Amino acid sequence: MKSFTRELWFHTQKEREFINITGQIDALLRESGVQEGLCLVNAMHITASVFINDDEGGLHHDFDVWLEKLAPHEPVSFYRHNHGEENADAHLKRQLMGREVVVAVTQGKLHFGPWEQIFYGEFDGRRRKRVLVKIIGE
Repeated sequence: MKSFTRELWFHTQKEREFINITGQIDALLRESGVQEGLCLVNAMHITASVFINDDEGGLHHDFDVWLEKLAPHEPVSFYRHNHGEENADAHLKRQLMGREVVVAVTQGKLHFGPWEQIFYGEFDGRRRKRVLVKIIGE
């Protein structure tokens, strides 16, 4: 069995952002040479997320609005975690959107359903963060 590991690094300009990373994952899969197996994509920071969904701007706007309703940034004094920090909402948003995805690899390609794409979700940006990509298989 082959094992392939790489890290992707991000430094967003915005506090919250959704980035389609499907092309980068496809490129790493080709580099790995794995034809049949699994691909793990994991946000390595507790205020960031990796998730699968549609690449549609209206939906991403809706995610942002929905997340802000469920875990609003303001007032920062609302959160106990914010004593000395102001990112408690980012931790909660990450919990809602998820830490990682695992995608089947079939015939050397990511085995997606219709419209599925992989996204990096940033909830406490403007600093450098990473995503782990681990591909295993034959």
